[in-house]
Amino acid sequence: MNEDLPPLEAALLPAGITSRYLPRINGLRVHALEAGEPGRPLLLLLHGFPEIAFSWRTVMPTLAEAGWHVVAPDQRGYGRTTGQELCYDADLTPFSMLNLARDALGLVRALGHSRCAVVGHDFGSSVAAWCALTRPDVFRRVALMSAPFTGAPAIRDDAAARLDVHAALSALPRPRKHYQRYYATRPANDDMMNAPQGLHAFLRAYYHHKSADWPGNKPFRLEGWTASELAKMPTYYIMDAGETMAQTVAHEMPAAEQVATNRWLPEAELEVYAAEYGRTGFQGGLNWYRARITGPVYLTELYAGQRLAVPATFISGAADWGIQQIPGAMEVMASEVCADWRGTHLIPGGGHWVQQEQPAAVIGHLLEFLQDP
Repeated sequence: MNEDLPPLEAALLPAGITSRYLPRINGLRVHALEAGEPGRPLLLLLHGFPEIAFSWRTVMPTLAEAGWHVVAPDQRGYGRTTGQELCYDADLTPFSMLNLARDALGLVRALGHSRCAVVGHDFGSSVAAWCALTRPDVFRRVALMSAPFTGAPAIRDDAAARLDVHAALSALPRPRKHYQRYYATRPANDDMMNAPQGLHAFLRAYYHHKSADWPGNKPFRLEGWTASELAKMPTYYIMDAGETMAQTVAHEMPAAEQVATNRWLPEAELEVYAAEYGRTGFQGGLNWYRARITGPVYLTELYAGQRLAVPATFISGAADWGIQQIPGAMEVMASEVCADWRGTHLIPGGGHWVQQEQPAAVIGHLLEFLQDP
């Protein structure tokens, strides 16, 4: 990656959003998108995989107009942020949840703030939750999106049982595998970077497959963490055992007419993602999955049983299977993990990329939550 890479071109961004770098944040040179006056309360937006700060482009201007200093960074391993190792054999400790929360804390301080509200989407939801769990004095409100938070792991977790589930998935009559296990393998990055259909087409199919545009996204509650139940999910979560992710999503590539009429991710905006990932690869983001599976997870056990104390809410697309991929997670989050729950909002017409698919509804729910006493 090139330390001299300029900020993201202004022509690629909606009016009111600027791109800049903040140096020396937990070993990183952080690239961030920004909207609103620095003197206003800070609203930190944390993206997921495979996204970048650009994924917040449609909601940032309106949130800034509502009185917030809105900042969306490219998180560790993503986009134009530099300073981390991006190879498969990198030390996974920097990609652990506690260190990713430390990245966010350093960013808040570098921006001149002592407190903020934080919103996280997808894997960014986990980071946002850990920010609020570990430093409620700084991260005073948290909105989680598309990925429920089930709290810190128990000191004696059911890792063996989960391993048995993965073995059971591979033993099904139609052998399957969990996408996170696939993302933790060495070939995953090359499989996607060198997708037979090309990187741009791979991303188009991936985003389409997990969106409300794909008619198969009709999530329902699974009965438990068993192979037979997990196998009911779409193949972007429970993959066919012999396929790569590029092959998986290729089966659901939208037709040319669907691509041409897509309003939430037109081709020019998709090309921003393709250009960034074409330069960096996916391994930085994939290391987050590897850290979750094989990294220093034991460090988070220190917080076992601790409830998330600050006001919290959950926002997702109603067509997002992410809300059901861990059976019972939403109920545990609302009733056990979060001590000050402010509501669950499932947005019609939204899939996994809800802030891009249904930005007006997301903005409405966020502002209602942020203004709630």
